[in-house]
Amino acid sequence: MTIEFILPDIGEGIVECELLEWLVSEGEHIEEDQPVAEVMTDKATVQIPAMHAGVVNKLHYAVGDIAKVHAPLFSMTPDDANTDGQSENEQAEITGSASEKVPENENTSSASGSSNGKHIEDFILPDIGEGIVECEIVKWNVAEGDVIEEDQAVVEVMTDKAVVEIPAKNAGTVHRLYYAQGDIAKVHSALFALEVADEASAANSASDVSSSANTSSSNVASQSSVQTQTNGSNQQSTHVAPSKFSDGEYEPPIAIEGKVLASPAVRRVAREKNIDLSSVQGSGKKGRILKSDVLNLKHSNVGTSSQKPSSSSSSSAAEKGASNIASTAIEGSVRTEKVRGIQAAMAKQMSASVYTIPHFTVSDELVMDNLISLRTLLKPEFEAKNVKLSFMPFFVKAMSLALNEFPVVNSQLNDDATEISYFADHNIGFAVDSKIGLLVPNIKRVQNLSLLDIAVQMQDIIEQARAGRVAGEHLKGGTISISNIGAIGGITATPVINKPEAAIVALGKTQKLPRFDNEGNVSAQNIMVVNWSGDHRIIDGATMVRFNNLWMSYLTTPEKMLMHLK
Repeated sequence: MTIEFILPDIGEGIVECELLEWLVSEGEHIEEDQPVAEVMTDKATVQIPAMHAGVVNKLHYAVGDIAKVHAPLFSMTPDDANTDGQSENEQAEITGSASEKVPENENTSSASGSSNGKHIEDFILPDIGEGIVECEIVKWNVAEGDVIEEDQAVVEVMTDKAVVEIPAKNAGTVHRLYYAQGDIAKVHSALFALEVADEASAANSASDVSSSANTSSSNVASQSSVQTQTNGSNQQSTHVAPSKFSDGEYEPPIAIEGKVLASPAVRRVAREKNIDLSSVQGSGKKGRILKSDVLNLKHSNVGTSSQKPSSSSSSSAAEKGASNIASTAIEGSVRTEKVRGIQAAMAKQMSASVYTIPHFTVSDELVMDNLISLRTLLKPEFEAKNVKLSFMPFFVKAMSLALNEFPVVNSQLNDDATEISYFADHNIGFAVDSKIGLLVPNIKRVQNLSLLDIAVQMQDIIEQARAGRVAGEHLKGGTISISNIGAIGGITATPVINKPEAAIVALGKTQKLPRFDNEGNVSAQNIMVVNWSGDHRIIDGATMVRFNNLWMSYLTTPEKMLMHLK
């Protein structure tokens, strides 16, 4: 018996990942818990283990493809062909995988065709927003036994961003509602069962096959309500399951407030025809825009939509807007690649921080001479325990001691700027330049750790980060961060706060510079430039300067830390 392996949850809020490497091949026998694939999320690289022993039949993705969580990753034949011993949850996953292999209808037949020419299908809850994996059922607009039409709104659901309506993809009779009002529904799970005519299902199935076999056919675009990998892409899928999750396959359903009423299928047609839905008059119920409204309007917009930059030597430059703009604005060859994984996460995180947090910077010079002497003294003791002692454990411990006196620096402001949360634990993060991009793991509860404890944990985390396999617990829950740009030669920087934290410090490299001593004589001193960035909504300049002064006092005179060590 062939079963589908469903890609499980691989991190909070993660809905997709990039396939980095297959660790098995088709036809290979695998054991239970054997790593089968290595994938990269926007947080780390993760290995996916097998749930059963058996033979791999088919790998649904190629290296570099984007795989969706809760979608089939590969198919296999278990060693025990009799799957009666499987748990109900596992059986549900296998059954659900059949529904997720249908790229267009997002549903699967839960019963064989009956004599009356109808069968029952599950409606799979589509993506309803970036990063959203579940929603609350607010109100059912239909009841079991109701006859519904295509694109009819069947349920209102609430996410953490908005209340949205979910439209039906097919006409039919509601057979069963799987959730009650107030229940939490998972994205990509069955929402309700619908009794549909076999003819409608067959037509949709034929449309699916046509669209996956020839994505450049405009006839298929007009016949299929939802199409995968059509105009605007030259890539062709070599497998069925992932085609369901191609870019744009699931757009967020219509928002109730201030949005045009249109189903994802209609939105896709409008996007392909370069039509602004806000300019379309809907002929459906409550002004809902139907596919016919868009198709009827496109004839009057042919002249407008066809006016795109073109190249005299090739028409392929007009296939992608972004690539076309780049090629016409800049002479010479241009290489374009998608922003994925850690880089994509960093782009979103840094943009959100800069746009929502008013930054201010405090700079100072840290005299490192005494700290250098102490480190030189302690290094042999640490090396005897196979622990490398850098300056970072000193910076981290001194920061924790200073946070005891200035808890506001270890706080966070909520999104509405109405509440401040003060954290008892000092979870101090530090930037690591890993092979998959910038990571900011953190050490938990530094206030309870010794210098040796910090050095051991930091060494382990850095080794994991550079291998791209940091445990998820180290990448969340941070309260303040350190960026050591001096480790790679940087002198000064204005760091961007790691939202939702309130402060971050950038450490420059140590330089031997001439400075006046207490007697007014010029002497060579080891100087490090430090730059603090703070959230000016909750930290003022005076507080940041006082906090920095206390922190630096522990580092310039490290013996002072002995008074506070536990």
